[in-house]
Amino acid sequence: MTRWNILLLLVLTASALVLVKTAYDARRLFSEIHRAETEALRLEGEHRRLEADRQLQATNMRVERAARERLKMSVATPAVTMYEGQQGSPASAALGRTGVGW
Repeated sequence: MTRWNILLLLVLTASALVLVKTAYDARRLFSEIHRAETEALRLEGEHRRLEADRQLQATNMRVERAARERLKMSVATPAVTMYEGQQGSPASAALGRTGVGW
């Protein structure tokens, strides 16, 4: 009978240790899941912010302003259009006489 009691005590102790380890692992995994969900929400918010920022940066007015200021570009008008041709060609002679280009 004493042997059975000792054997049952050992089985009960082992079972209790396995139960404690399983509960600890479950809590640890739950904590990791919570951290991962929090990180996913943070990354989703950052993604939305970056998408909105990208759309803001790509507006036509902003692109035109950047082209004018940084690249020194301007709108092409007939007043600033220059025509080039060979010296002595009929086209350059016509331009020289009339001052109007095609």
